[in-house]
Amino acid sequence: MTMIKDRYEELKLAERGAVLSIVTYLFIAILKLIIAKYSGSSALRADGLNNTTDTIASIAVLIGLRLARRPPDDNHPYGHWKAETVASMVTSFIMLAVGLEVLISAVKHLFVPVRNSPDLIAGYAGLFSSVVLMAIYLYNNKLAKKQKSKSLQAASKDTFNDSLISLSTAIAIFASNFNMAWLDSVMAIIVSLIILKTAFEIFRESAFELSDGFNENDLKEFKQTILTLSEVLEVESIKGRTYGTIIHVDVIIKTNPEMTVKRSHELTEQVEQLLADEFGVFDTKVHVEPIE
Repeated sequence: MTMIKDRYEELKLAERGAVLSIVTYLFIAILKLIIAKYSGSSALRADGLNNTTDTIASIAVLIGLRLARRPPDDNHPYGHWKAETVASMVTSFIMLAVGLEVLISAVKHLFVPVRNSPDLIAGYAGLFSSVVLMAIYLYNNKLAKKQKSKSLQAASKDTFNDSLISLSTAIAIFASNFNMAWLDSVMAIIVSLIILKTAFEIFRESAFELSDGFNENDLKEFKQTILTLSEVLEVESIKGRTYGTIIHVDVIIKTNPEMTVKRSHELTEQVEQLLADEFGVFDTKVHVEPIE
C-alpha cells in the first residue's frame, strides 16, 4: 500500500509539468500563428500548428495523469494506471493528423510560382520559442524521471524536438531572406516529417505497453536475481506486464522436492521482496514446483 500511495503522489507532482506545458504551448502556438500570418512564413505556420498539437497533447497527458490516480474499483481491480499510456497514444493520433496536414500544405506552397521571403520577425519568434521550450524540456524531463511518469517523459521528449524545430525554423527563415525564399517551404516540410516521426515513436511505445509487451532484458535480469537465492534451483518461466509504471511479474520456480510447505511459502516471500527491493516490482506472483 505504501508503494501505491507513493505512486499516487508521484503522479500528482507530475501534473505540474503537464499544466506548465499547456500554458507555455498555448502561448507560443498563438504567438507563432499570428506572426506567421503577418510575415507570410510557411515554416513558422507549420511550427505553430505543431505547438498547437502539443497543447492538445499536454491536455491529454494531464487527463491521463489524473485518471491514473483513481483507485481500483469493481471494473478496474488493477487500478487505472494504463490511462497514462492511453493518453500517450491519443497524443500520437493527434500529432499524426496535424503532421499530415502540415506536410500537404507545405508541399503545395513549395510549388507556388512566385514566393516572397518571410518577414524577419518570424525568425525572431522562432528563436524566442526555441529558448522557452528548451527551458520547459529541462524542467519536465527532470520531473518525469523523478516522478517516473511515462506520459510526461514522452511529452518532454516532444518538447525537446520542438525546441530544435523552432531553432531550425528560425535559421531557415533568416536564410530565406538571402534570395532563398524556397527554404521556408522546405523547412515546413522537414517540420511535418519530424512531427510524423515523433507520432509514430509515441504510438509504437504506447501500443507495446497496452498489448502487455515487456522488455526481455529486464526479464533476464529478474531471472538472474532470483537465481541468487540458493534454494531456487531453476526458474522455469517468468513473465512481466506493466500498468503505467507499476510492474507485475509471474514466475515459476523449482526447488528441492523435500522442502516443507512452510519453507516454500517463506521462499516465495523472499522472491517477492528481492524483486521489489532491486527493481521496484510492485506485485510478484510466485508458483513453486518440485524439481525432477
